[in-house]
Amino acid sequence: MSILSTLAGALEGAPNSGNASPGGINLGGIASSGALISEVISMIQNRPGGLGGLLQSFQQGGLGHVFQSWVGTGQNLPISPDQLHGTVGPEWISKIAQATGLPQAQVEQHLSTLLPQIIDHLTPNGQMPQGDIGSQLASVAQRFLRS
Repeated sequence: MSILSTLAGALEGAPNSGNASPGGINLGGIASSGALISEVISMIQNRPGGLGGLLQSFQQGGLGHVFQSWVGTGQNLPISPDQLHGTVGPEWISKIAQATGLPQAQVEQHLSTLLPQIIDHLTPNGQMPQGDIGSQLASVAQRFLRS
């Protein structure tokens, strides 16, 4: 079983009180948070170039500084749903919407909060991970599942 399958299975059964635990990811009570985070992690893992490929998309869209703020150890800069849509592309949003059953506008809104938190957790020392990020993805899942 792959790390992604393990994550997806664990996240599907994740309780969500709407409050993040210390070090956890706060989704503000999204009913399908497990499915949403599972899809985002899957999309990062399967994106050409992985996390580096996602960074490249942000750089090409003129938002590399925003992504870098999520990687760095300082304050995460915000991103609007429209900026996110233009950067990650409508296909990414559409796939997540289909998988979670949420409307695209709602997916964009949630991703504008969720993606900075995921990237921040994947880069705890302010550095992009090198090689396979499976263990970092597992760490994100553990933080999310903490109660």
